[in-house]
Amino acid sequence: MHNLDWFVLIFTLIIIVVYGTWKTRGAKTANEYIKAGNEAKWWTIGLSVMATQASAITFLSTPGQAYNDGLGFVQFYFGLPIAIVLVCTIFIPVYHKLKVYTAYEFLESRFDLKTRSLTALLFLIQRSLSASITIFAPAIILSTVLGWDLITTNIIIGTLVIIYTVTGGTKAVNFTQKYQMGIILIGLVIVLFTIFNLLPDDIDFNSAVKIASANSKMDVLNFSFDLDNRYTVWSGIIGGTFLMMSYFGTDQSQVQRYLSGKSLKEMQLGMIFNGIFKIPMQFFILFIGVMVFVFYQFNPSPLNFNPQGKIIISNTNYENEYIQLEENLENNFKEKTYILNDVLSQDKMVVKGKIDKLNFEEKKIRDRAKLLIEKAAKEKNEKVETNDKDYVFINFILDNLPKGLIGLLLAVIISAAMSSTSSEINALATTTSIDVLKRNFSYVDDKNIVYFTKLMTLFWGMCAIGIACVAYLADNLIQLVNIIGSIFYGNVLGIFLIAFFIKTLKSNAVFAGAIITQAVIIIAWFYDWMPFLWLNVFGCGLVIMISFLIHLFFKIFRVS
Repeated sequence: MHNLDWFVLIFTLIIIVVYGTWKTRGAKTANEYIKAGNEAKWWTIGLSVMATQASAITFLSTPGQAYNDGLGFVQFYFGLPIAIVLVCTIFIPVYHKLKVYTAYEFLESRFDLKTRSLTALLFLIQRSLSASITIFAPAIILSTVLGWDLITTNIIIGTLVIIYTVTGGTKAVNFTQKYQMGIILIGLVIVLFTIFNLLPDDIDFNSAVKIASANSKMDVLNFSFDLDNRYTVWSGIIGGTFLMMSYFGTDQSQVQRYLSGKSLKEMQLGMIFNGIFKIPMQFFILFIGVMVFVFYQFNPSPLNFNPQGKIIISNTNYENEYIQLEENLENNFKEKTYILNDVLSQDKMVVKGKIDKLNFEEKKIRDRAKLLIEKAAKEKNEKVETNDKDYVFINFILDNLPKGLIGLLLAVIISAAMSSTSSEINALATTTSIDVLKRNFSYVDDKNIVYFTKLMTLFWGMCAIGIACVAYLADNLIQLVNIIGSIFYGNVLGIFLIAFFIKTLKSNAVFAGAIITQAVIIIAWFYDWMPFLWLNVFGCGLVIMISFLIHLFFKIFRVS
């Protein structure tokens, strides 16, 4: 990287951390530290909610997802508006009325301590894993592409987050996220304009869209009922609604964002703001990925976007075949470039057949390259990520953006990692101090709760860094985070829905039903019974059904 990029990157991160720490210091009460004094306006809540959800994984992985599979991933968010309406009308009024610090406090008032503790524990498990991934994901990609030390990168990102989150609590998280989201949105707009500027002079916006369409990258809607398709309209609307309702209604990392609101109206408006703008923002990020694909139709792309793959393959028995594959890819690129003009001048369907054939051949070449890298890594007894979707966008940035903008975009990625991680460790600390320590240990009270919450923030931050330093991922990151959530969210959502609407079911039946359901969901995920989005629907329905059956059993045999 150029010195200017280093300056922009370091200056941006230091300003965010120092300014955020200074502006939000001095919280002395639980309300000030955990709920930011209930001073947050709706736009702060909305931006904070969006920043919490939009981690670095979103900006590294989503463009790569679109590069490979087009815009179809946006269907994942189709259930978001429905979920937001339900959260605003069901969950938020109850939390506001009870003046809770965490979502799980409500469950004790409805059921008992053990049910509250179980849901808090499920949150702590899944969110601690997610927090480590939000640090590890950008760290491993940046360290691989830029040659940075992985452990050092993990520690730097995690430490920056810990500094201002420990100091200012929820107010620091909300405050810094406003500026982080501003940097993120500015950076993305600049990237899109840069891509169009780099395309050939005769390729305008409409031409770029036509080329993307001919390559099946503009296909948004899939009405298939085939469960082998992860992203369809139905999985997005049904499974997505359940996932988003659980995420925004029961996940403390999101609940804590709107509990800091000045009033019920501010909380609801903040969530509606997120519901309105989240899908367009996600579509925009996916569209950038599609335009990166169009860019590489006119410019050669690497055989594998993970630069570590080329290093692994060198000096092995597979190097010569890999070089031959690179030549095959170059020939494929030249042939495709030759017919691109036909997309704009001839019958689209005739040209599309030729392009589909070339794309199929290209996929075979790249799949073979991945297999060779895996074999070479095994031969050298090393680990390498062959699924290179997550490396597409960062490679484009480093290879094609001008000096200064590279530093800004790296600041965008790291800022996104910081914003999401800060929300997560802030929520983990709050849940631990409120739902575990204060509820079960008499020496933790209102006078020292801020101290213990700061201590837990430091603890969970260090845990996230530690797990990140030993982690290894082998899936597309944006999917992996949602898969982890889906394993737990359906079950937790079902518990909350029982609490809201099924008054006849009591604590023992729900507690037992939740434990059985969680075990079944883990088995369902392990054996791949269904796409992960449907796990949210399955888990929610299953815990309600099992709890009801246990309730009937208790009633018949007069078990209390």
